[in-house]
Amino acid sequence: MANEMEIVPAKIIEGVIIHLRGQKVILDSDLAKIYGVTTKKLNQAVKRNIHRFPSGFLFQLSQKEKEEVVTNCDHLSSLKFSPHLPLAFTEHGTIMAASVLNSKQAIQVSVYVVKAFIKLREIAFQNQELSRRLAEIEKGFGIHDEQIKGILQAIKQLMLPAEKARSRIGFRLKEKRAAYSAGG
Repeated sequence: MANEMEIVPAKIIEGVIIHLRGQKVILDSDLAKIYGVTTKKLNQAVKRNIHRFPSGFLFQLSQKEKEEVVTNCDHLSSLKFSPHLPLAFTEHGTIMAASVLNSKQAIQVSVYVVKAFIKLREIAFQNQELSRRLAEIEKGFGIHDEQIKGILQAIKQLMLPAEKARSRIGFRLKEKRAAYSAGG
């Protein structure tokens, strides 16, 4: 049963992690739901403890980024009419948010949040490794393609009809040729 508890939250959390500014982040509204608090309470706790959130822990979305995430993420459609620009929490920011909320649920769930970020990082690494291996295979095909083209050209040359009569293969000795010519 412990495994089921671990899998379900991780899957939910993985679904709300988005990619912004080259980082994997969770928006404040999603993080608040995960931690069992309102977005307002989460943001107030962050503002009271902003010194605990150095750069790299969180950032505020621009209007353009907000519009983009609302367009691309169905579960964020409620942000469309919000006058506030959401905060985006990085992996470290989500952990710090759990500590400033200081609720039992936030602290327990933060473990699952970290596991979700780790899993996504592993998936990204596997994809990079797969991309590297595919590039190597493509290079190999490039080399083999040229070799295959060369073989096919040679086969085509062999298949062409002979343009002139072929001479006999072999050799004759001059002495025998002379003997045959003299009639003897």
